Amino acid sequence: MLIGMGGGLLASMPLADWLSGAQLPENPRITNPFTAWRGIGDQNILVLGTDVGGGNTDVIATLRIEGGTTHITQVPRDTYIEPEGYGPQKINALYAIGGTDLLEQELSRKLGRPITHHVVVNLRAIRHMADALGGIEVDVPKRMRYTDRSQGLYIDLQPGPQLLKGNDLEGFLRFRHDEWGDIGRIERQQLALKALFRKLTRPENLVRLPVLLNAGGKDVKTDLGPMELGGLITAMGTTELKTERLGGRPFMLNGISYWEADWPRAGDAADPGFDNRYLY
Repeated sequence: MLIGMGGGLLASMPLADWLSGAQLPENPRITNPFTAWRGIGDQNILVLGTDVGGGNTDVIATLRIEGGTTHITQVPRDTYIEPEGYGPQKINALYAIGGTDLLEQELSRKLGRPITHHVVVNLRAIRHMADALGGIEVDVPKRMRYTDRSQGLYIDLQPGPQLLKGNDLEGFLRFRHDEWGDIGRIERQQLALKALFRKLTRPENLVRLPVLLNAGGKDVKTDLGPMELGGLITAMGTTELKTERLGGRPFMLNGISYWEADWPRAGDAADPGFDNRYLY
């Protein structure tokens, strides 16, 4: 499967120029070799980033490819939600309670559009993929220092542009111990996501995608088939990336801090994927 994906991606490049060593254009047009499966990009996909232990969802987002743009909407992990039969919860607790099925159900209901597939990525996979890419370039916005021996988490980063990989990248993605808490972490995750996207979509790295996916190994779990996943990734490689955070505000309930999210309203034309069948 990996060899086949690699061959298809290689065939999508200007092969003669690539083999001859001629310099490729800075932004060459890449033809998706998985054309028959590209429709997967028209669907809404749940993306979860779990901690090394796999139980906590540090990243919750939806992904949709539409009109030449990959839209990623991040949902703060402290978002207040009341799933039927479970009572008030923070949304990051739903994965442990009911897995991806419960999260897909509740996000479909609250966003007003069907979430049809999922990709769950353990932070180990992000570390391995970044290492395989030689790291990603990130402008660290502030001094970050934190230690949690129980989780094996040691963060010590200086501000400024730098190459992040391995434990340093994991620390950058997970840090939330400042005045902005989870919201600040989401903004930093968006910085890292854009940097990773830029590097993954370079022509030389698109050709290596099967190897990069293999680097994630068992730490990447999805209900997408190999051809669907290949179609999704190569489609993403021909788009611009747009990330956003679900708006809202913090509030306290029974001594617990939550995020009150600004969910789309019925008939909200600003949401191109809106489907009011999922509001109830």
